[in-house]
Amino acid sequence: MLLATASPLKQSHYVLKDSHTVPSGWETLARAPGERRINLKVGLKHGKFEELNGDYMKVWVSKNPPTSNYPHLSAAEVSRLSKPMKKTEDMVTEWLSEHGIHTFKYSPAQGWINFDISIHDAETLLGTEYHVYRRADDGVIAIRSPNWSIPLHLHDHIDGIHPTNIFPITNRKPCRLISRSEVKPIGLGENGAPSYDELVSIDKTEFGDMVIPDIKDLPKNPSPSQACNQVATSPVCLQSLYGMREYNPQLTGKTRIGLVNFLDHVNNRTDIETFLQRFRPDVVGTNHSILTETVPQPSGAENSITEKPLSQRTSLEANLDAEVILGLAYPISVTAYNVGGRAPAFQSSQFTVENSNEGYLEWLQYVLAQPDLPQVISISYADEEQTVPFWYAKRVCQEFAQLAARGVSVLVASGDEGVGADGKCFSNDGSNKPMFLPKFPASCPYVTAVGGTRNWGPEVVGFDARGTFVAGGGFSNYFPRPSFQRGVVDDYVSSLGTLHDGLYNKEGRGYPDISVRAYHYIVNFNGTSTIFDGTSASAPAAAAIFALINDALAAQAKPPLGWLNPWLYSKASKGLKDVIAGSNTGCNTAGFPAWEGWDAATGFGTPWFPTLKKLSEERQYRATKPWYMRFW
Repeated sequence: MLLATASPLKQSHYVLKDSHTVPSGWETLARAPGERRINLKVGLKHGKFEELNGDYMKVWVSKNPPTSNYPHLSAAEVSRLSKPMKKTEDMVTEWLSEHGIHTFKYSPAQGWINFDISIHDAETLLGTEYHVYRRADDGVIAIRSPNWSIPLHLHDHIDGIHPTNIFPITNRKPCRLISRSEVKPIGLGENGAPSYDELVSIDKTEFGDMVIPDIKDLPKNPSPSQACNQVATSPVCLQSLYGMREYNPQLTGKTRIGLVNFLDHVNNRTDIETFLQRFRPDVVGTNHSILTETVPQPSGAENSITEKPLSQRTSLEANLDAEVILGLAYPISVTAYNVGGRAPAFQSSQFTVENSNEGYLEWLQYVLAQPDLPQVISISYADEEQTVPFWYAKRVCQEFAQLAARGVSVLVASGDEGVGADGKCFSNDGSNKPMFLPKFPASCPYVTAVGGTRNWGPEVVGFDARGTFVAGGGFSNYFPRPSFQRGVVDDYVSSLGTLHDGLYNKEGRGYPDISVRAYHYIVNFNGTSTIFDGTSASAPAAAAIFALINDALAAQAKPPLGWLNPWLYSKASKGLKDVIAGSNTGCNTAGFPAWEGWDAATGFGTPWFPTLKKLSEERQYRATKPWYMRFW
């Protein structure tokens, strides 16, 4: 006799899937009104791509046998590998159907299910409560739920759901002129490096009318001392520092570079033109427009990027990225991705869907759906890793891995607070444990984290005593050390001995990977020139350097560099100039010191373009499809 059995769905009980502390600086205003609608995104577990991502990926570095075969995957191949298993789709859609949700959309790779839902129904679906939160420093509003649950049988099929406990994270601001720790960096005043006091005197120089070396007054291949000014960084200075002056781009139509603007930021073309007239007069009058792609919002969501006039959305940071990249990499094509915006002011309207855009996932879903992508992308945004739920950090990192598989080099800023902002270095899990504060997405192994330096002859760890800028670096608490870092990073940790014991994860992914000058960049903004510090500047500068290397490869019919890290930690380290002076202060400590070899203040050091170009041209590629290594 056949016995009727209940479906697994009806037998399974709800169990907490994720809980994450509300980040500091956010206050609870009220329960979210039940009639308010949000766009909910359910992240399905990756299929075959996850197996590759988490098991036996192979590194395609120079030890591979030579071949002319293209070593990267297509959009269709990546989509096929990352598409969820049919069982996962069936189980999740059955659960949604049980709650009356029959209309939804898939992301292009079917990794996310998107649908509009009322707060009341979302609370029932996720066994939770939503509240309205406000960030104190800028008034940003978010509707979130720090804790959420799903049926137990779905835990292995759903990575995460948004909006729940991901708070708006894309944070990048100019250094604030506030008090700073009296702790001084170590390792200065030795081996030819200037002393701390000498550098501070430069920081406190009144800018006035800055005398910047003019390109037309310089010799063909000027030295840094001829091309640079101690108080301001221009394109010609960077070209001289990193050996780029003699390279002329060749096949620029085949090479592209991308930059990403979050938080309502857009580029001001008039400011950029003025900057180029001053520092790249050869560009003026040529075809150097920036292709802008606006990442669409979910259906029905408020798109604040179109609601404000341009004058209110132009940002110093967005101008910085574009001016640095065009100043160094012209005439390589530039694509600017404008991603959503801040959440709109809270209004209790049952007809308006809350803008739940957090940035990275919206952008990643969009770019991964495009058939053609820039070979290099720069991201100048970062936040404390601990403010990001682990499921979200892991998922975003896996999607960065998909970009790597497609041959895209992603370079991100390592942060501007050293090992952490003074006075704020505590865990947010309720224990208030003292700890350094690593940054995300710099901590993801599939991006190349770019730190910052200052000075020349020699360069030292970047800082600015006028503000709070200190180049970021440290060790992830989320991502274990990848195999490409084993050895060099292990040696550094061992050399630290008991220094900072208990404040950082000795087994974590170390960052930055490389560094570039991050001090006193000249930026044209609102018609005037100003000065900007930070790895927000060094990341696009590094991206421009690698874009030029890709141009040289394209001229030889070779594929682009793609994921940089395995190469940087092997033969390409010979093309990086070691930085051995200074430390990245923070958390009321001297931070991590810059020593010989890799260190958690400057990585392997700064790029020397001629050597990196030569090493890239010697790279060999395997005939079979690449890929990477075990991380999770």
